[in-house]
Amino acid sequence: MGGPGHLVKRFLGAIRPGPPRPADERWAIDHLSSGEAEIWHRMNNPDRRHGVAVARAVVATYPRNSSGRPLDRSVVAAALLHDSGKVVSGLRTPARVVATLFWAVADDELADRWLHRAPHGMQARLAQYRRHPRLGSEMLRAAGSASLTYQWAADHHLPEEAWSVAPEVGRVLKDCDDD
Repeated sequence: MGGPGHLVKRFLGAIRPGPPRPADERWAIDHLSSGEAEIWHRMNNPDRRHGVAVARAVVATYPRNSSGRPLDRSVVAAALLHDSGKVVSGLRTPARVVATLFWAVADDELADRWLHRAPHGMQARLAQYRRHPRLGSEMLRAAGSASLTYQWAADHHLPEEAWSVAPEVGRVLKDCDDD
């Protein structure tokens, strides 16, 4: 994750009301399967706007694969849906700010303990927010997404050496994601 400036930028973007522009919404849906589109519509407006921004940057950066063919749909879907697991927590922007600050100093073991101890309530919701990469990956896999799409959802906060996606694709996705 980025530093304080990055967090301020993300917060200011999150409080802006409204969904993605209609043209961006149509563009996103055109790159998603029906199961992925259902997940897309569950995402909140700031996450959908962020997903579009990341996906558009990916397409601009990596418009053709190494064989010269257009970029695979699963890469665009990965960019659009990498934060889809955040829907599980149901947290809105103010609680997400608190969660982000809290998880900057707390660890994954605490999140796991909270999830196992009490599956409901604010502690569980905070833990679900922390675990959004894994939860998003599980949702996307169940929706029939391509392996690259659900693997990137799981990997997008991991260091490169832990990625399960091809490094050249992961680097483009990571570089285009501002968090």
